[in-house]
Amino acid sequence: MQTKFSEDVIPLSDLKVNPGKVVSRVNDTHRPILLTSRGRGVAVVQCLDDYEKTVEELRFIKAVAQGLADLREGNTVTLAEAKKILGAE
Repeated sequence: MQTKFSEDVIPLSDLKVNPGKVVSRVNDTHRPILLTSRGRGVAVVQCLDDYEKTVEELRFIKAVAQGLADLREGNTVTLAEAKKILGAE
């Protein structure tokens, strides 16, 4: 899902003129499109499935990072304690 700047940066006016074409492109290429106004980036258009996958992956990475931080800080429980907490005894 790497952006190709030669193809995936378009002026906001292109979205206004033909939104269907822009949506079709992100769905076909699975690459986000950067919208610009007066030469500056203002928004990103991304396929919904790709966005949801990205959000899910980010949540997972944050959970792993939090788990590693808890481990470093000694915020741990034994297996028996975890089973008791989860009601899986």
